[in-house]
Amino acid sequence: MESQVTQPGSASHNMLKGGRSSRRAFKDKAAQIGVTIGGTMVFVALLLIFFYLLYVIKPIFDSADVTHLKSVSYQHADTATLMVGVDEQNEVMYRVSVDGQVDFYTVADGSLLSSFSQSLPEGVTVTSAAVAASSEQRFALGLSNGQALILGIEFGLTYPDNKRLITPKLRYPAGETPVTVDESGSPISKLTFIYTSDKMSFAYEDHLGVWRLSRLEGEENLMTEQIEWTTTTSIIQDAPKTVVQQLMTPDQRQLMLQMGNKVFVYDIRDAEAIELIQVIDAEKDKSKVNQIALLAGASSILVSYDSGVVAQYFQVNGSKGRLYQEIREFNDLPPIASITSEFYRKSFAVVSPEGELSLLYTTSHRELFDEKFDLKNPGKMGFSPRSNAIVVEADKKLHIFSVENSHPEVSWTAMWNKVWYEGYPEPKFVWQSTSGSDDFEAKLSLMPLAFGTMKAAFYAMLFAVPLSIAGAIYTAYFMSPKVRALVKPTIEIMEALPTVILGFLAGLWLAPLIEEHLPGILILLVLLPTCILTSAYAWSRLPAQWKQRLPEVYQELMLIPVICFVGWFSFAISPIIEVALFDGNTRQFITNELGITFDQRNALVVGIAMGFAVIPTIFSIAEDAIFSVPRHLSNGSLALGATPWQTLTRVVLLTASPGIFSAVMMGLGRAVGETMIVLMATGNTAIMEWSVFEGMRTLAANIAVEMPESAIGSSHYRVLFLAAFVLFVFTFLFNTIAEVVRQRLRDRYSSL
Repeated sequence: MESQVTQPGSASHNMLKGGRSSRRAFKDKAAQIGVTIGGTMVFVALLLIFFYLLYVIKPIFDSADVTHLKSVSYQHADTATLMVGVDEQNEVMYRVSVDGQVDFYTVADGSLLSSFSQSLPEGVTVTSAAVAASSEQRFALGLSNGQALILGIEFGLTYPDNKRLITPKLRYPAGETPVTVDESGSPISKLTFIYTSDKMSFAYEDHLGVWRLSRLEGEENLMTEQIEWTTTTSIIQDAPKTVVQQLMTPDQRQLMLQMGNKVFVYDIRDAEAIELIQVIDAEKDKSKVNQIALLAGASSILVSYDSGVVAQYFQVNGSKGRLYQEIREFNDLPPIASITSEFYRKSFAVVSPEGELSLLYTTSHRELFDEKFDLKNPGKMGFSPRSNAIVVEADKKLHIFSVENSHPEVSWTAMWNKVWYEGYPEPKFVWQSTSGSDDFEAKLSLMPLAFGTMKAAFYAMLFAVPLSIAGAIYTAYFMSPKVRALVKPTIEIMEALPTVILGFLAGLWLAPLIEEHLPGILILLVLLPTCILTSAYAWSRLPAQWKQRLPEVYQELMLIPVICFVGWFSFAISPIIEVALFDGNTRQFITNELGITFDQRNALVVGIAMGFAVIPTIFSIAEDAIFSVPRHLSNGSLALGATPWQTLTRVVLLTASPGIFSAVMMGLGRAVGETMIVLMATGNTAIMEWSVFEGMRTLAANIAVEMPESAIGSSHYRVLFLAAFVLFVFTFLFNTIAEVVRQRLRDRYSSL
């Protein structure tokens, strides 16, 4: 049987060849489609991340929204209103009149839910009334017999038959019996007060027009377990003749009396030694002050003018002590009929005589809302405890408005410009998101975090770029193949080292080591490159017969003893230099003599630790770029008489420059996004100082630290997402710039 052999020109051979070609074409097409789909999905994933970040961030820049809900006609309309408000659930409104009558109304149908009137001794009348801080929902009645009755609004919450039932009632913090304020029995006029469980302060004007301060301090009797009160009464010297409005801070330290465009501020910490500490001149362009109010926290005074201006004052340290100073003002508002502030945040609301309601926030300096409503002759205003509703008294009705104002403290200006916060001597960039106080003013400036990110990346690149680029040049161009085969994989495998390990070593080992041997570290940074260059020069000057005795293949390894000796010598001589030049304590010398703050976990530690994390990335890419330069280019240069150094600088590096630049930008992107090293080795202090001896807080570290503790949907939560968005943009910009420059370098030097 004859065997059949397929000839190259036969039909079967052509069919076989055609089948292989079609399969290869199919595989090529499938690979092309797969790569295209994969690249498209990566791009789609990036877009989804981008838009999700925007979705979370957007609400913090939205304006507030105020919507009218209900208008309720109230009883006893012939009596002036002292205060208005609503419960936490916005279901029960209340109105307190100046004679102590308290009425509660249901928001749903406007019906009168309950009413309370005060039973006073026979012949005693209410001569004055005062409201405490908004968050306390408390008021006091000054009586004609020199006494005062303190009352508070309270809402009981029960669930009978699984239905919520809100029961309003009055509480008597100091007891149902009035407190004796003026022992002479003089009628209490123009009252202001503050109550705590162990101290009460009353400032008032008596029947002779004299301003007095009466303070009652309580102490528990160990035998009867009853509170025994001791009264101290003093005359307020230098009080203005005609007081329009009076306020007292909740800490019972300051009293403020307004007369015209002046506000008299008294220190009343010691009731027996009252001192006038400042007279605030609130004169402003012939405008007249019509109201003063305390902002939440009682650290700021709001002064409203009939011209539609509201100014904020708070105390600032100066040469004459802590004095009130105008910090910011809100202009272009309508004339103001009434003003009120939130319980805990720095928002406040104003209403004009024509019914134009405005909502504003002091710290972010934002006008959040402004709209005109049907409010005739508006009077008192009050926020709900959750600040999601506001009650306005107008035209003998109580008008309740729902308020959507979730993120008033955030604005573009507040995050990227200096802001003057309460208690600070000047405007500053500050990140301080939380505190233990309810009236804490969140400070959400992203500038310290962005600055810290750039600072950490700068010092890391300052350490990593020279070492990695120089190492890549030597390894790719000068090093022998045998040693290169050992060195390159060793450095590349460093990239697999977890950064949490580097951060752990940097924070717990490297930082104390640098602090203890700071002179040795500084000497090492100068002495090591000097000795390496000196050794290289000495090697080049050795006689040829000496060089021939040493294996040239391993000549670079001869630097290892030099490096080890210089390191040992620097640390050994460190204590001697510290004693001789820095009085035995370098850190104390830097702090006291040079005036430079020294933190144990500082930028020097971060630069070294994060530099070691970045070096493998830069080294590997740059070394590959240099090593991949075609040999005919360098050989041709050498053949034309150029020295190896000239060939390197004018041919090899120019050809490899796109890859080297990409390596540096990849390392920069890695440094900007690094989290664990900066989290464990910086101290996480959100400051803006370039000093190498101070720490910083980066965007990535801040997100890692605070995201688990932030309330979902809060301003803090959304600003952290904004920080992530800024970090995303930073990385995107770096990569885009790197690609553009790389392409231009490639186009320029591709003809070499």
